[in-house]
Amino acid sequence: MSLWKKLLWFGVAALGTWAVAMLALSRGEQISALWIVAAGLCALSISYRFYSKWLATKVLVLNEERATPAVLQNDNKDYVPTNGWMVFGHHFAAIAGPGPLVGPVLAAQFGFLPGTLWILIGATLGGGVHDMIVLFASIRRGGKTLGQMVREEIGHTVGLLALVSVLAIMIILLAVLALVVVQALAESPWGVFTIAVTIPIALIMGIGLRTGKVSVMAITIFGLLGLAFGVWGGQFLAHFPAIENWFRHDQKWLAWAIMIYGLAASILPVWMLLTPRDYLSTFLKLGTVAMLAAAVVLINPTLQMPAITKFIDGSGLVFAGPVFPFVCITIACGAVSGFHSLIASGTTPKMITRESRIRSIGYGAMVTEMMVALMAMIAACVLQPGEYFAINTKGAPTEVVAKVSATGFPVTEAEMQKLATDLGESTMFNRAGGAPTFAVGMAHMFARVSTKPTALALWYHFAIMFEALFILTTIDAGTRVGRFLLQDFLGNLWRPLGNTRSWIANFFSSVLLVAAWGWFLYEGVIDPLGGINSLWPLFGLANQLLSVVALCLGTTLLIKMRKSKYLFITLVPLCFMCAVTFSAGYLKVFSPDPRLGFLSGSQSLLSQAAAITDPVKAANLARQATIWRFDAFVAISFLVLVLLIVLGSARQWWQLLRGTKRVVLHESEFVPLSAVSSASVSLAR
Repeated sequence: MSLWKKLLWFGVAALGTWAVAMLALSRGEQISALWIVAAGLCALSISYRFYSKWLATKVLVLNEERATPAVLQNDNKDYVPTNGWMVFGHHFAAIAGPGPLVGPVLAAQFGFLPGTLWILIGATLGGGVHDMIVLFASIRRGGKTLGQMVREEIGHTVGLLALVSVLAIMIILLAVLALVVVQALAESPWGVFTIAVTIPIALIMGIGLRTGKVSVMAITIFGLLGLAFGVWGGQFLAHFPAIENWFRHDQKWLAWAIMIYGLAASILPVWMLLTPRDYLSTFLKLGTVAMLAAAVVLINPTLQMPAITKFIDGSGLVFAGPVFPFVCITIACGAVSGFHSLIASGTTPKMITRESRIRSIGYGAMVTEMMVALMAMIAACVLQPGEYFAINTKGAPTEVVAKVSATGFPVTEAEMQKLATDLGESTMFNRAGGAPTFAVGMAHMFARVSTKPTALALWYHFAIMFEALFILTTIDAGTRVGRFLLQDFLGNLWRPLGNTRSWIANFFSSVLLVAAWGWFLYEGVIDPLGGINSLWPLFGLANQLLSVVALCLGTTLLIKMRKSKYLFITLVPLCFMCAVTFSAGYLKVFSPDPRLGFLSGSQSLLSQAAAITDPVKAANLARQATIWRFDAFVAISFLVLVLLIVLGSARQWWQLLRGTKRVVLHESEFVPLSAVSSASVSLAR
């Protein structure tokens, strides 16, 4: 490296360090949101340039000449050699679900500092390593899923536990993702119109690219023009009431529609719908985030939320729980996400044509998602704290205003009514869940660039639609990966059901999986108290538990690859995530605080139901109490299963390091890329 390059990177490191110091040490004065952007860009640049390159060349030793599963097993359905940019688009769209948008917004109740630090540290040292090593492992093993690899590398019993736990966790994750989309799109013709438009556009893109007669550039231009039409044209539906009614639907209708879409995405060839639609969605995702970053630079907003609030003790108005471990559990996908391991061992390894792309797709997509999470943190923290807490606190308006103001963040009903009017909404009270808050913050920044009086309402509804599209792309890829996992499990019961080349087996497994997560989705939709209230805590806990399983696999592989001197790259994140997940799980189940613990919360609801004379309200409370007891059972089951996996993995590591167990690495046979027909990789170039 030349002297000028060394000076350049030293300057980047100095700027990043100064930005973090400004965020961490400043107290009582105005802090610009630009410091968060600067810290994120510097962390992204340095970690990708140096840490990911070191992982690729020294630890994993990627081989550019080794043929990948997509090239060797090209079946025109699941294993399909795909252009590198389209694979990146698919992977990023699939992993970037609600976590990087909703999680940081909810975690902002602790102040901007705890969440920002966890996003920066967790994504670069934990999430990027987690994603990259699982993607590498799957590609070296013919595109096998996480459960299959755990069974082969750690042991049959541990693998069976992993398969059951991963499949159960996957069902909960998909149900929560779908429920967030349903709640965002209900009675929103603009959002439904935009998402509906992307489906035929993606089909045309997939078929056009598959013919080999249309270039990736031409397909991309066509897709972007169609996407622009969908985003821009949706706002004019109000002028055509008859057409608008076609796209205005309630939550039940949308729940069934999403189930049908998930089924189609799981069954159809990956090149026909899944890959082009995710690739298309990535442009909107990254384009919107880039616009948000540009808006931050242009208007230089001030962070209104304190660096650290009084709610770090667990008394938060948005959700109960202390800053550790719940800042990690809440942010989820923005830093470390177990869901990523399912995509990295599901659809993505079956499309990559060269091992060198493991670095840009595995690590690169994760640190890109880190920037999305930081933008969400900024969107929440540039709002007045009183408005932020009033939006996310449940109760009657008068009660909410009094409760929020009493904590030192004053707000009035008149201010909240003006906010709702400016946004084109009837009220902004009782809009908990994070998504509306992100939309408000995003709209505030975009509207300041425009002078139109209707700009705030326009950008708010655009942000709601953007969030729904952001999350929906995780459902389609997740359902397909879930089908792979289910077929792994069913194949142990009856071998033909595990055959992914069989259309009948694929269809049966897809229907079974969609029915499973669809049941939880429908229960959440009809729950009078809001299903997201019970499912979201399980989502965060289950997501982080998956990362523990994936990091156990990564540690095992490093030992078997005789890379024991590099064990710290997986062991440090693994130990930290174990402390996070098991402490959070214990608190969520057994905490005596009824706002936090499932069991104490269930008992509190039953006591309230017994004191109410209205039979309907009493029945609703009793139903919610039953759901919370079920959540406690599910959480305990997940914790026990993952604890057994960790203990089984640790036993395996001890035996391998002591030399009392023979090392067997289940890598696929090396096949040079030059030995494969050039026709097999022509589509990827």
